[in-house]
Amino acid sequence: MSKEIAKIGIITASDRASKGIYEDISGKAIEDTMNDYLTSPWEAVYRCIEDDQTTIENTLKDLVDNEGCCLVVTTGGTGPAARDVTPEATEAVCDRMMPGFGELMRAESLKFVPTAILSRQTAGLRGSSLIVNLPGKPKSIRECLDAVFPAIPYCIDLMEGPFLECNEEVIKPFRPKKK
Repeated sequence: MSKEIAKIGIITASDRASKGIYEDISGKAIEDTMNDYLTSPWEAVYRCIEDDQTTIENTLKDLVDNEGCCLVVTTGGTGPAARDVTPEATEAVCDRMMPGFGELMRAESLKFVPTAILSRQTAGLRGSSLIVNLPGKPKSIRECLDAVFPAIPYCIDLMEGPFLECNEEVIKPFRPKKK
């Protein structure tokens, strides 16, 4: 019996990384984290784009609607700077928002830095896909994903997406026990 390969979108929203001014270490950090977490087959669908709301919206729609990603994880564009518009782009393309993700990520980040309150990361649902906005620093990416990922496989189950199996020595997903 073959397993469905989960497609996971990874978007880095960065003017400088998208122009090759510096290497995108944040997108790589997301991919490395997913490799640590997941034991089921998955494929990364990666995009490094500029911090532009229309570009971010179009990329989110493409990864969900055309590429069939069950999960899209973004990095960058969640701060208070004028070009930080990832949450607005996410809200514009989502059918329903999932504010608990942002709340938990900020609470987790506050354990490490007082500036976590400046972060505006969020999450939402588009069709049968979950979109999660993460901060831009690789250390913060891992801290935030460690906090919220235990709920992600069950969220994808509820949307009838692929079954994500995890390395439970690294991250333990929560799924209610069947009666």
